[in-house]
Amino acid sequence: MAFAIEERVPPLAAGDHLTRDEFLRRWEALPGIKRAELIGGGVYMPSPVSGDRERMDRRIAGWLGVYQAATPGVDGANNATSLMLEDAPQPDLSLLILPEYGGNSRVDGLYFQGAPELLVEVSATSASNDLHDKYDLYQAAGVREYLVVLLFDEEIRWHELVEGCYRVLPPDADGLWRSRVFPGLWLDGQALLQGNLRQVLDQLHDGLRSAEHERFVAELAARL
Repeated sequence: MAFAIEERVPPLAAGDHLTRDEFLRRWEALPGIKRAELIGGGVYMPSPVSGDRERMDRRIAGWLGVYQAATPGVDGANNATSLMLEDAPQPDLSLLILPEYGGNSRVDGLYFQGAPELLVEVSATSASNDLHDKYDLYQAAGVREYLVVLLFDEEIRWHELVEGCYRVLPPDADGLWRSRVFPGLWLDGQALLQGNLRQVLDQLHDGLRSAEHERFVAELAARL
């Protein structure tokens, strides 16, 4: 009588250095682990999410979700693992153009593959991995815009990829950030940091009524 031999999968631990295939094999064998990332070949397992960070995530998700609903051809995700170069980050939030509309990423099996057009990370301070190893990865992978919200510093850093390198995108004279990749995606950063979601959405709706957003929607429709 033949007996099946159960394969033993090693545990996944912060600080491990693994290939992406081995990282995914270990992670998929441990469904109880919800947050884990492979950055530069090293395993990162974030600490439990604080209340302040969770509230900020929710505000940003609301802002991006309203834009997505008003812009056919655009999609997004929260905490979705992306297969990016040889790594597997798990960005807090993403906004992307669907591949059939000319976007750079797609769902491949369980995971996103490629570089979404906009990634957002909520960080405790500027010392976090989000502005170091992750920053380097997203830049190298070609993520066109990278927004980091620093909770302790009460600061927003919106990065734009220009000739392969990130540069900080300042707000316009009226204090609003305006996406270069997603026309009409306007952000009142101070309102976001202060928890005034109504003001954030009011400014976004102004962007959605703009001529630039109307042109973008028409451009996306023409790509099909």
